[in-house]
Amino acid sequence: QVQLTESGGGSVQAGGSLKLACDPSGSLRSYYCAAWYRQIPGQERMGVASIGLRSGNDYYTDSRFKISVDYTENKILLEMRDLMPEDTGMYYCGIRLSSGTCLYGADYYGRGTQVTVIS
Repeated sequence: QVQLTESGGGSVQAGGSLKLACDPSGSLRSYYCAAWYRQIPGQERMGVASIGLRSGNDYYTDSRFKISVDYTENKILLEMRDLMPEDTGMYYCGIRLSSGTCLYGADYYGRGTQVTVIS
């Protein structure tokens, strides 16, 4: 069982930036890939950025976001810029243990951190 804890959410003015962090219970080097997901009220949770933890390759559905991994701190980071009110929602991190495409779903998710963008 893997536990993931997100942090860094909050309220921000439109056009602003936020940096989210995800703290996994185990070593990132033992996982296959990681991703960030956004769930807007009334919609399904969807991947916004993913990264291969062995390849380092990253993938995005939103070019305003940047995913990275800090192996020293053992954290998965998401930098978001030019935020818009439509970005308001719950942001989750997720990991896959051994294979698959993180952008489309994870084996484990955190409980999420709320991001609210004010116009």
